[in-house]
Amino acid sequence: MSIPNEGGISTDSPQPEKPEIIKAVPVRHPGRWVAGVVLLVLVAMAIHTLVFSQSQVPGQGGSRFGWSVVRQYLFSPLIVRGALITLELTVVSMIAGVLLGVLIAVMRLSKSRLISGVAWFYAWIFRGTPVLVQIYFWFFIAALYPHITLGIPFGPGFVTINLNSVLGAFWAASLALSLNEGAYMSEIVRAGIISVDEGQVEAAHSLGMRRGMALRRIVLPQAMRLIIPPTGNETISMLKTSSLASVIAVNELTHVANNISAQNYKTIQLLIVASIWYLAMTTVLSVGQYYLERHFARGATRALPPTPFQRLKRNLRYLRPHLHQGAPA
Repeated sequence: MSIPNEGGISTDSPQPEKPEIIKAVPVRHPGRWVAGVVLLVLVAMAIHTLVFSQSQVPGQGGSRFGWSVVRQYLFSPLIVRGALITLELTVVSMIAGVLLGVLIAVMRLSKSRLISGVAWFYAWIFRGTPVLVQIYFWFFIAALYPHITLGIPFGPGFVTINLNSVLGAFWAASLALSLNEGAYMSEIVRAGIISVDEGQVEAAHSLGMRRGMALRRIVLPQAMRLIIPPTGNETISMLKTSSLASVIAVNELTHVANNISAQNYKTIQLLIVASIWYLAMTTVLSVGQYYLERHFARGATRALPPTPFQRLKRNLRYLRPHLHQGAPA
């Protein structure tokens, strides 16, 4: 388009230039390709030695790891019974440990120096000594106190308990694991409680709530967001720590596997069987912990993470159009 100027001479107005199309070139990462190839080679070598590697012991054929023996004992009644006892030991110890941890945490936050001092001393003792030593101690406690008498302090007793008949191997291990877990849970619960803003506690008191009611209805529901993840981790750790009960002949999973291997001399194969059961149980606990965290995370400002099923559905929805595009016409 031409526009006349003052001298009557028309000039062409400058046309705006179109921006050039930007060709985005993705950044190349040769290090990732090298690392991926190395990992694939290592994974292939691991699968080959696990599945196809043959035994080199003279007179013994078959797989090096003896997978036929693993299949034979994987669902053996003795192994299944040991796994059930492991779960019982874990559940009993964790329930008692959590309840004790909440009590000790509340005592630690008390304004009384005597109460908070006793709670601190308890956590110091049981966090500072090994679990194995505590299991041995409670298993042999009947040597120090064969009988316990309940009654008036420094006065007559009414009930006498024989510890040798009451405190067996299972309950000695449960007591040791519960007391040890209570010390760790007290720190987890205390950290969750002090993370709640004090203004909410003061508002609850202004509404007429007592300290216990405010703790149950205001503080603990909000503190659970911080308490649940480490508690789930402690539960998984407790499941594996329960194997220490084998030293006092509790018939849990590790002890049963050791007893069977002592008879057939298939130590590695029985350890693999026990490891498979531990992996299966910890996987179930991990999934439960994931959904429990989602439940207590409701109402938070951040968005809830997708569940494994939602993530799988999203990936399938993303792959479906690409598969249709790559299909031949």
